[in-house]
Amino acid sequence: MQVSEYNMKILIILPNWLGDAVMATPAIELLASHYQNVRFTFVGSYVSTEALKYHPLCERAIVDDTKKAPSRLVATYKLAKELGRFDMAVSFRNQIHSSLLLRFTGTVVCCARASWHSRLLLSHTPKIRTNQHLVEQYTQIAMINIHNFNEEVPPLRLYIEPKKFDKPTLGINAGATYGSAKRWYPERFAQVAAFYKDRYDIIIFGGPNEVEMAKEIEDNLTALHVKNFKNLAGKTNIQELCANIGGCSLFITNDSGPMHVAAAYQVPTVAIFGPTKYKETSQWKNKKSIIVRHELDCSPCMKRECPLKHHDCMKGITASEVIEAVKKLEI
Repeated sequence: MQVSEYNMKILIILPNWLGDAVMATPAIELLASHYQNVRFTFVGSYVSTEALKYHPLCERAIVDDTKKAPSRLVATYKLAKELGRFDMAVSFRNQIHSSLLLRFTGTVVCCARASWHSRLLLSHTPKIRTNQHLVEQYTQIAMINIHNFNEEVPPLRLYIEPKKFDKPTLGINAGATYGSAKRWYPERFAQVAAFYKDRYDIIIFGGPNEVEMAKEIEDNLTALHVKNFKNLAGKTNIQELCANIGGCSLFITNDSGPMHVAAAYQVPTVAIFGPTKYKETSQWKNKKSIIVRHELDCSPCMKRECPLKHHDCMKGITASEVIEAVKKLEI
């Protein structure tokens, strides 16, 4: 079934994680370009809706709290009836309650990745190869209703205005919400930052659960006689986090949500990868991005903690390697 090209109301179920939500933005931009007079309703986690609600075509952004309800099934049904029917609905989450939410709205054209529940409940359920970048996977879900779609997928896009700093600024992001296996070491982040202290002011980023790690970087910088830094870990909301990252001149980070935020603003970035699949979650179309990683027999294991207890995929990466990677960016 072909949907109308006029006055399109599209429901988007966003991924839960910040980075995944940012990686869904090219698909959203393609939907906006293919249908006239589009109005989006975004439903998702607090972090994903906070990051994307500034889109100029966003009519509503709703946090999905149904999992907190005594009966998630009943809460999902009530949310669907509150949302009402759409011309089209797209879920970037591969989860049964997301499929149910789309079905309960009464929307005819519903697109989601193929699974037993999506095939049972929804109209368009493409089988998506997982050995390709997540941006491409999301795009194939969203554009399944476009016949012979073969356009170039655009870069990531956020509509939060980047902050303007008085001096060139280096952002350090040592956190990674997924788990400890993805995290390089605070003292090594500090060594890299100290090396560039004369060229950049330094900002330490981190979420509410990463305050202790950020404090460790702060203590190491102090021990290295670095004074021109600011620790924002746990002190910013999502809008402020994106704005501050967007204003950086250089970003050094683990594989994380803030890494993808930096890509959306085309901030020159060195990304440190350990146990994750860099071909699927690396920065998408950032013109100045370098990955630092070591090829090991045990990687990528995709584990939250190192199952072999040695963490060699991260432990083997030195501060000097990251410094040399920065030099290759030719900033």
